[in-house]
Amino acid sequence: MDDLKTLSDAIRYFADEQACIDTIAAMRWPGGKAICPRCNSGRHYWLAKQRRWKCAGCKKQFTVKLGTIFEDSPIKLDKWLTAIWLIANSRNGVSSYEIGRSVGVTQKSAWFMMHRIRLALANDSWEKLGSDGSPVEADEAYIGGKPKNMHASRRLKLKIGMNGYAEKATVFGMLDRGTREVRAKVVPNAKRETLQKEILAQVGFGSTIYTDAATAYDHLKQKFVHDTVTHINEYVNGQVHTQGIENFWSLLKRGLNGTYVAVEPFHLSRSVDEQVFRFNNRIGVTDRMRFERVLQKIAGKRLTYAELTGKVGETPCGAPAGC
Repeated sequence: MDDLKTLSDAIRYFADEQACIDTIAAMRWPGGKAICPRCNSGRHYWLAKQRRWKCAGCKKQFTVKLGTIFEDSPIKLDKWLTAIWLIANSRNGVSSYEIGRSVGVTQKSAWFMMHRIRLALANDSWEKLGSDGSPVEADEAYIGGKPKNMHASRRLKLKIGMNGYAEKATVFGMLDRGTREVRAKVVPNAKRETLQKEILAQVGFGSTIYTDAATAYDHLKQKFVHDTVTHINEYVNGQVHTQGIENFWSLLKRGLNGTYVAVEPFHLSRSVDEQVFRFNNRIGVTDRMRFERVLQKIAGKRLTYAELTGKVGETPCGAPAGC
């Protein structure tokens, strides 16, 4: 595992199914010693032919997939790990069509795999930004298509004209200049109470915050050291600017516009999580280290196809359950 430096190295190494199992076990459990996901028992024995364990506590069998983003997936682990390597290390993202061609699955399966991997990429850090005294930049971005590029039926549905403005999704982000860590999430709107609620939750009291002159950031001086830059006149005023978080917005939009082309607002949050992960793991981190960090976060997360497509509670025929 320590010798993995490139994608070709990873493909050769994970061609062996046992190597995949051992790698996931080492990342998931301390010392690589399996623990039953059902009863948390460490007493079990290995079934070599089935490549799974049988728990001596609950008497049930389990694989390394159980309790992870891989659960109930018929796709082999070598394809999963190759897809994780590609997503974690592709600077501008990688499309489901390319994943499908590269690992040998359909585009629909690759799309489902990508969303499950993105679920693992979500930031689990709760330490507040600016805690070391470094300034924090805060800004919002708007993600959505241009009316002139939409089909006429789409513009009619959104009730906008050719030169009008489509309703766009709002993404709010903050960048700690000291750690170079960014946090971003989709928010319902860019109102004062919405954005300042996120700042209060993520930034330590008394920290220095730099924003633009939008009215949504008014009254932050009551709890923070707050300086603004008016973009109508200038973008940088000494140390007061939001160019760091603007750099992140540039990378995010480049991936959405150039690689994924179109992302529904319903799925936008996971695309943001993907770009946040790569941004926060870009300095002093090798491809193998980035890959390992994803594997360390796969446990305890599950995403079903019904949840992904918003069809929870429906029967296979598409009708509501119980009809």
